[in-house]
Amino acid sequence: MKRVLITAGASGIGRAMGEGFAEAGFEIWVTDVDAAGLADLPKTWHGHQASATDEAAMADVVAQMGSIDVLCANAGIAGPTALIEDVALDDFRACVSVNLEGAFIAAKHAAPLMKAAGSGSIIITSSTAGIYGYPNRAPYAAAKWAMIGLMKTLAMELGPFGIRANAICPGSVEGPRMEGVLTREAAAKGMTRDQVYDGYASGTSMRSFVEARDIANMAVFLGSEGARLVSGQVIAVDGHTENPDPKL
Repeated sequence: MKRVLITAGASGIGRAMGEGFAEAGFEIWVTDVDAAGLADLPKTWHGHQASATDEAAMADVVAQMGSIDVLCANAGIAGPTALIEDVALDDFRACVSVNLEGAFIAAKHAAPLMKAAGSGSIIITSSTAGIYGYPNRAPYAAAKWAMIGLMKTLAMELGPFGIRANAICPGSVEGPRMEGVLTREAAAKGMTRDQVYDGYASGTSMRSFVEARDIANMAVFLGSEGARLVSGQVIAVDGHTENPDPKL
C-alpha cells in the first residue's frame, strides 16, 4: 500500500486530501497541532500531533513511516491582514515560518526516503497569492510566493531520482480560515463581510469560491501514475483568477 504524509491534515484542505487519498487506496499519515482534530480522524489513519516547524517531531514521523510515496506539504496560516506599515515583524515571521519553513522541513526529511525508492511526489500547497500577490496580505503572499521557488528547486534537484514536485495554488476556499480572512479584510477596508466575499468571487471567471475537495482532487491526481511526468508545475485551482483585487 502506498503511503502519503499530509501536514495540517486534521481539518480543511488537509483532511479533504486525506479522504481523497484514502479513496485512492493510500495509507494515510497526518501531522497537525490540533489534538481534537487528530482525535476525530478515521481510526485507520496514523495521526501525530506535531507542528510543521518542529523539525525533530517531523523527522520522527517520517522515520516511523519508513517509506513515503507522496508528501502533501499543506501546513499554513493566513497571517495578518493589514497595511505593510502596520504588520508586526513577529507576525510576519510567524506566517513565513509555518508556510515556508514547514514545507522545507517536510521535504527535507521526505526526500531521502523517496530517493531510496527511486520515486515520489511532493505536493506543496501554495496559493493564488503566490502567483499574483495580494494587498494587505504581505506576509502570506511573500511566503506563498517563496514556496513556489522552493517547489521549482525541488523539481530540479530531485527529478533525476524519479521524484516529482508541484505546487497547487488554491483560490478562495470555503471554510473557517477564509471566514477569518473575510472578516479581517472587511474591517481593514471598512466593508461588510459579504461585500468582500462578493469581491473575491467576482475576480474569478467562474464567479465562485472553491471547496477543499477541489484541492484534494488535484492532489490525488498529482500523486498518481497519471501525473508521472508532471513536475515543476504551478497549478491554480481557483475558477480562473482574472483580478486578484477587484474593487467594488
